[in-house]
Amino acid sequence: MAHTAENTANPIRVALLGAGTVGSATARLIVEQNEELAQRIGRPLELVGVACLDPDEVNVPWIDKSLLTTDTADLCTKADIVIELIGGTTAARTFVMKAIESGASVVTANKALIAKYGPEIYAAAEAKGVDFYFEAAVAGAIPIVRPLRESMVGDKITSIMGIVNGTTNYILDEMTTKGLDFDVALKDAQAKGYAEADPTGDIEGEDAANKAAIMASLAFHTDVRIDDVNVEGITKITADDIAAATAENKVIKLLAVCENTEAGISARVYPALIPNEHPLASVRGSFNAVFVKAEAADDLMFYGRGAGGDPTASAVVGDVVTEARHITHGCTGPVIPMYADLPKAPLNASRSAFAVRFVIHDKPGTLAAIAEEFAKRGLSINGVNQDLKPTLHEPGYSGELQQLRLVTHLCDEVTLREAVDAVTELDFVSGEATILRVMD
Repeated sequence: MAHTAENTANPIRVALLGAGTVGSATARLIVEQNEELAQRIGRPLELVGVACLDPDEVNVPWIDKSLLTTDTADLCTKADIVIELIGGTTAARTFVMKAIESGASVVTANKALIAKYGPEIYAAAEAKGVDFYFEAAVAGAIPIVRPLRESMVGDKITSIMGIVNGTTNYILDEMTTKGLDFDVALKDAQAKGYAEADPTGDIEGEDAANKAAIMASLAFHTDVRIDDVNVEGITKITADDIAAATAENKVIKLLAVCENTEAGISARVYPALIPNEHPLASVRGSFNAVFVKAEAADDLMFYGRGAGGDPTASAVVGDVVTEARHITHGCTGPVIPMYADLPKAPLNASRSAFAVRFVIHDKPGTLAAIAEEFAKRGLSINGVNQDLKPTLHEPGYSGELQQLRLVTHLCDEVTLREAVDAVTELDFVSGEATILRVMD
């Protein structure tokens, strides 16, 4: 059942699941700004418990030791608002559903949970008459979820293109500005705390893919899950790719792209070449930005800190305040309708220009053989560049190696990859190719 207005003297009970970097920062904002938040809400907030795996490891002055508990399931039943910040999908889903069943509204920053189970959680919250908020799940402190969910519901969104992972953006930016190789830039990002000890989820594009699924669902009112997102990471990007981009007045960015086209909707994550004049090209370091196109609103851009304890906690507490206001006034927020059920566009529906880099043996006939494989599949080549790389070596080949870079005219990706796979199988091609989309 929906919330009913209560005595404004009674505090709104808040349970926090998780006391890590974001959880601890969230608790600090709730405790240290309690009086001001109460003024904004019309009722005080009371932190009634903090669930964690090991209470002895939680040692910050703003979390009272008496609030710490390992009984997460029990805590879910004792609050008006449950904040889920434990991460993962299995246990988090159990606790979120338990909180909703108990009549609590839920606030989370868990993009993996929403990308996998979002629509069923939306439905459960609607059926129970409670709210489910997750601004912090996409791009940290940047307000993008609420604009997609509420501000732009009177418009038709046609595309979203964003840099939504700070780790990969920092790595690519360091490679661009300092000429670093990927491995060196990754180690630097880890040393500075921008990358995890296990950075796989970031550098392989999985984190951005979760966010793409969420944005596509909200923008297109269609059930889009993580398994619907086609993903490529940045691990194959080399210093030579960066140098070639710089020479063409372009930068390489890892993009999350959601599109609503005649062929259907798509959500994708891939590295792309972007002209320096494009607004996303100037997004540096660990910052995030999301570029939204809509029929009436035209172009909108959202920019800011996309990660980190304090920025993410800012978005979490913003959702808590919003929900606390709803409880105070005896109402709920807007539901998330998945009514459209639009078809998913096939991979070959979108067309792009591509830049492809091969490492090849330096001998006559190589370029002609590669061009033939492209021509067989009706692919037109727009430009070719060859650089001798005497520092590269291949076991069993005594000659020198070259890097061959082809740029195609517009083509579909499926056909392009067929051609690249065929070329890679040729005897005089070494290693894997690098494929980058070229964005106008």
